[in-house]
Amino acid sequence: MYREVTRVETKEVLRQWVGGAGCKRISARLGLDVKTVRRYVHAAQALGLTQAGGEAALTDELLTALLASMRTQAGRPRGEAWERCQAHRDQIKQLLAQGLRLSKLRKLLLRQGVHVPYATLHRFAVAELGFGRTAATVPIADCAPGEELQVDTGWVGYLEPDARGKRRRFRAWIFTAVYSRHRFVWPCLHETTASAIQACEQAWLFFGGIFRVLLPDNTKAIVVLADPLDARINPTFLEYAQARGFVVDPARSRHARDKGRVERAVPGVRDDCFAGERLESFLDAHERAEHWCRQEYGLRRHSRTQRLPLECFEAEEQPRLLPPPTALL
Repeated sequence: MYREVTRVETKEVLRQWVGGAGCKRISARLGLDVKTVRRYVHAAQALGLTQAGGEAALTDELLTALLASMRTQAGRPRGEAWERCQAHRDQIKQLLAQGLRLSKLRKLLLRQGVHVPYATLHRFAVAELGFGRTAATVPIADCAPGEELQVDTGWVGYLEPDARGKRRRFRAWIFTAVYSRHRFVWPCLHETTASAIQACEQAWLFFGGIFRVLLPDNTKAIVVLADPLDARINPTFLEYAQARGFVVDPARSRHARDKGRVERAVPGVRDDCFAGERLESFLDAHERAEHWCRQEYGLRRHSRTQRLPLECFEAEEQPRLLPPPTALL
């Protein structure tokens, strides 16, 4: 059974849709299932609603007709398996509270002679007992263009075997512009302060300027002590930051949500940029990374901003950056 959506929520779904938001984005904003959002959008389209019509098309008559049509579609009949779940509701709730997996819970019910298909048990647990629901996500407000640059590092790939048949594993420094989501990737062998400074120097050349704030993910190469209240920056890197005129603002230790935009940067770079590529040397790795940043990732519409990262960066961020270094350190 679909969750009942109020008239206000229905109007908000359609208001955001005619404003250009996608169904997944609307789902995340309103806490509705994406399938529910699609159902209401498709039903409204069947009644003649288009994005070109704008909010003026969201009349009371349209909403009344839409809700009436949805009521006729909702409430598919439940079968005997659902009734068996209802009969053992308290037991299922108690076992879920103990942390049991649904597959194990289903086995325990089966031992009692209660046969319930896993799919039905899962739907019942989600719809009736709130199974699988996580804490609400609070979007982080974006900064001003050219203000913040987040950096992460991790293992991302291998070079082809050398003359002795040995493959070298390499890391990468991954820089993500908070406002535009434009990205720069600099492969390296070691996560050291020297390689961090070298990566920053290359990032300033790539971006054509220096961001005012650098947010590292508590790598030892930059942050000596990752403390929530009294983090200590590596003295060498701090001196470098002063020379280049930017501020280092490390994320709180063990608070992944502080830097949610870059927490998944490493798997993305590893799988989308380097996976399956034949890289004979570090030169190949650097060329591949720059091509990916400019021609692939940079020209792919970002799910959050709904813009091309490279296009957004060049139009709004690059003109606001601090001047790039005239010579590399």
